[in-house]
Amino acid sequence: MAHENPFFETWATPFGMPPFDRIETRHYMPAFERAVEDHRAEIDAIRNDPAAPTFQNSVEAFERSGADLVRVSLVFRNLAGTESDEAIRAVERDLSPILARHRSSIYLDATLFARMDAVLDGPEGASLDPEQKRLTERLHKAFVRSGARLSETERARLSDITARLATLGTQFSQNVLQDESDYILLLKEEADLAGMSDDFRLAAATLAQARGHEGLHAVSLSRGNVESFLTQSTRADLRETLHAAFLARGERGSTTDNRDVIAETIALREERAKLLGYESYAHYKLDDTMAETPEAVRGLLDRVWAPARGAAARERDRLAEIASDEGNNSPIRQPDWRHYAEKLRRADYAIDDGELRPFFPLDRMIEAAFYVAGRLFGLTFKERKDLPLYGRQVRAFEVTGADGRHVAIFLGDYFARPSKRSGAWMSAFRVQQKLAGDIRPIIINVLNIAEPAPGEQALLSIDEARTLFHEFGHALHGMLSSVKYPSLAGTSVSSDFVELPSQLYEHWLMQPQVLRLYARHVETGEPIPEDLIKRLHAARGFNQGFGTVEYCASAFVDLEMHLSAPEARKDPLAFERKVLDRIGMPAEIAMRHRSPHFTHVFSGEGYASGYYSYLWSEVLDADAFSAFEETGDIFDPATAARLRDFVYAAGNLRDPKDAYLAFRGKLPGVEPLLETRGLS
Repeated sequence: MAHENPFFETWATPFGMPPFDRIETRHYMPAFERAVEDHRAEIDAIRNDPAAPTFQNSVEAFERSGADLVRVSLVFRNLAGTESDEAIRAVERDLSPILARHRSSIYLDATLFARMDAVLDGPEGASLDPEQKRLTERLHKAFVRSGARLSETERARLSDITARLATLGTQFSQNVLQDESDYILLLKEEADLAGMSDDFRLAAATLAQARGHEGLHAVSLSRGNVESFLTQSTRADLRETLHAAFLARGERGSTTDNRDVIAETIALREERAKLLGYESYAHYKLDDTMAETPEAVRGLLDRVWAPARGAAARERDRLAEIASDEGNNSPIRQPDWRHYAEKLRRADYAIDDGELRPFFPLDRMIEAAFYVAGRLFGLTFKERKDLPLYGRQVRAFEVTGADGRHVAIFLGDYFARPSKRSGAWMSAFRVQQKLAGDIRPIIINVLNIAEPAPGEQALLSIDEARTLFHEFGHALHGMLSSVKYPSLAGTSVSSDFVELPSQLYEHWLMQPQVLRLYARHVETGEPIPEDLIKRLHAARGFNQGFGTVEYCASAFVDLEMHLSAPEARKDPLAFERKVLDRIGMPAEIAMRHRSPHFTHVFSGEGYASGYYSYLWSEVLDADAFSAFEETGDIFDPATAARLRDFVYAAGNLRDPKDAYLAFRGKLPGVEPLLETRGLS
């Protein structure tokens, strides 16, 4: 098998792209087994080195180790999220505890930790250059937070907890994906399509055909699909059916029910935090973030919650007036909000989704994102059709800098399909580094836009266009990275700083000079009317009470579950309700992510006790864009250079607060965020 496994050879493809056309599911397990074995040998060589610990023979040697494991892991994890099937999911289930125990065996190794400790606290520590120092400090902290200072018995228990949490995280995400991929709402008659736009009908017909229902229309549980239907459909009964299915993901009482998974996950996270000396898992997780403490997070959420809830109440009353004018005197329900909000937007600002979408075709929005990157950072994007790709929907672009040199490969996977988990994200098939040569990254954006009918163009809502810019901001964070050590590269920063590059990038979408160039009618090519641009800006704070409430509710529940684990694990959904009752959650608004499908928090630990991060980063991004506005030029070269040097290219070279201060010269308060959201 060795001679035919692509992971056992050097890839001779252009730019070192994974040879997707040759990689099969059967190749993964042998590749992981060999990579883990090789990594273990590299680690043993470091820990058993008879020479005194130095930066080169301990820290840098550690950083060089495991390259093959990283290579196969990045390919597998990306395809497990985009091209999943039962065979892939089986490998994922088997691998999760194996890889978790492998990592634990390294970071719980007392001898290995002693070498890192000796470098940091020894005489060499004072002579390290800033990047070496940062790497050593971050690596040392990773060992400590992984339990390297615990007793042997405690380390063994921690290893068991880590392995079990990895299994639970995989189970959680697979359950959600299964619920999403199993469900479609079939629209069998013309009456079922009442209110739906032509482009939605075409996409719904394409989806139904793909699912074996030729001649019908279908709606999936992709967020974009659901929100479009809830906005447009005049059928209150169908809105209720789809909304209920969307909220019930992971909570259907079947083999995919996630309630027990949540309970065990919360309990194990709490136990691990206590073993490591923390008051709760939330205290443990936030100790390594900009926020630092649960009190700081709760303070931010409380500061935003009161004005957001007040704004949402005013919005609800306006929606009720619209509904009453149509003869519906019932209270506004959760499935109704988006439908009547769109009518209110049309009434107040003469804007409706059907009018906007033709000006936001997918291809033009991709070009707009590229244009902004060119103006800010001197980047050029050229589509490459000669590169190996893993699916027909994926597009590849070579990225070059102002000097014409290669910067990165950017991949875009934009359309929803049953094999892809929902949501939108950025990831990497290869991260930037200079340790093993000038290694340039291969970065991917994944979205879940409804695929149009053959020959048609995908038309985006404003929210979908913002999501495209958001994820492209993440992509730039990965592509522009310029550091030596891969552990410090790109998006390897704290969770409440990583959203700054993405949320900041969203601002450029709505700038008039960008809209005039790229928001052009899909059929006529005419630019978006100036009057419509003005109306869009006038509506900037529209429905922000609703948006802030649905987001903050999820952030509150995430934080409180991990602060009060003994109570939360008894009945996670009862605890969820208790938190919502305490904060006064409006009955007309649902959490953006309910616990049974809250993959940010329970399919891994990236945003556990950290869903607040989007709001924290928004405090930064509202202020950061002001840095450009204050110059009178949204592409001001000097400001863009500082942004590149200290944010997009800098990875984790310095503490996030220091990075922001180097860019902006000051730390912001919450007021710009409240003003941006229309809540001040």
